[in-house]
Amino acid sequence: MSPALTGFLGLAILLALMALRMPVAFAMMIAGVIGIGLLNSWPAAFSTLFTETWGTLTYVELTVIPLFVLMGNIAGASGMSRDLYNTAYAWIGHFRGGLAHATILGCTGFAALSGSSVASALTLGRVALPEMRRFGYDSRFAAGSVAAGGTLGILIPPSTGFIIYAILTEESVGRLFLAGVVPGLLLSACFMLAIWLLTMLRPQIGPAGQRFNLAERLRFLARSTAILAIIIIAIGGIYAGIFTPVEAAAVGAVLAFLFALPRKRFTLAGFREALLKTVSTTVMIYFIIIGASVFSPFLALTQVPSALAGHLEAMHLNPLLLLFLVLAVFILLGTFLDGFAMMVLVLPIVLPIIEQSGLGETLGITGGSDLKIWFGVVMVIILEMALISPPVGMNVFVVKGVSDIPLNEIYQGIMPFWLAMLICLIIVVALPQLSLYLPATMRN
Repeated sequence: MSPALTGFLGLAILLALMALRMPVAFAMMIAGVIGIGLLNSWPAAFSTLFTETWGTLTYVELTVIPLFVLMGNIAGASGMSRDLYNTAYAWIGHFRGGLAHATILGCTGFAALSGSSVASALTLGRVALPEMRRFGYDSRFAAGSVAAGGTLGILIPPSTGFIIYAILTEESVGRLFLAGVVPGLLLSACFMLAIWLLTMLRPQIGPAGQRFNLAERLRFLARSTAILAIIIIAIGGIYAGIFTPVEAAAVGAVLAFLFALPRKRFTLAGFREALLKTVSTTVMIYFIIIGASVFSPFLALTQVPSALAGHLEAMHLNPLLLLFLVLAVFILLGTFLDGFAMMVLVLPIVLPIIEQSGLGETLGITGGSDLKIWFGVVMVIILEMALISPPVGMNVFVVKGVSDIPLNEIYQGIMPFWLAMLICLIIVVALPQLSLYLPATMRN
């Protein structure tokens, strides 16, 4: 059997296992081991499985995952996330759609702690949805703002999406984190613009809330200083070259714990739950990385990625047209594949094509590393779109889990925000320097 045919057989096995509801990590491991066994030898296949597993578990840089996730979970368990939302509400809640704006701002702040979109949607959903219901917000509008705001968790650093992308592409985690800052703030602004337009056209979906005086606003702001301090120290430390990403994660987790200790809401049971959530999330991500590390060598042996790149290069497609086709395929795959699964499956095939297409020169991106950094931001924005795309959209099911809003109404509510994401994606593609400016100024 030829390597190419074996490659397509491996992909078929992978898709079949996923269709049978097998977790994508295990599906990739099985398909990769079988493929390497057929193309090389069974000892080589099992050796790859063992060495990649050991290598992943002992890769020091990956400790940023449990540390940043723990930081976010502690912030949620101690009530810091609620304080952040209350602060945003105190300052802008009296505007039309103010609670939805506060939700987006709260998700933006919490994203800088958690690195997880699901955690952001779950935490802010529990806080924001009851308040929006109390003030008579339209259920579809409320659900859409929470589901969309939660997606910011994997774009604004620290981001588990960027960490996995860094592992797959051997790029700098710190540079990827910084690359996500401006696009993350841009996406947050796009969401808030969508809220403003929706409430301008239909004022009844987001009535104005309570107005607070300046003293009350400052009091709420003071209660959020813990989160702001953690964000400034951890992320600012990476930018200034004081911390590596691993050191920043450790510092952030310790600070979150110390700030949480005096809080009455931070109980032993809450801390235990935060630890369990951290372990669960970390194990899931580690297994995905291990699966990708086994499946990628199999793909390399099949020579399918290089063959596809050669065929596309022979077609002499315009680089922008090629990019459009790639993004369209990603968006389509995001409607039925988990975002992380999509990235680890397709990135090893697509990235060589992007690198050889001449796209960097067309967009004015100098250097292969910058191209990969920029494409990482594009990739993560598409992952965010997948998180709210029907029928799989993970954040949609998270919102459903913390409310009694029907799924069809949630999907209706997310559509304006999905379009806002598409607009943000177009801007990031058209203006690559939005993603590359901060990484270029990073101190080594």
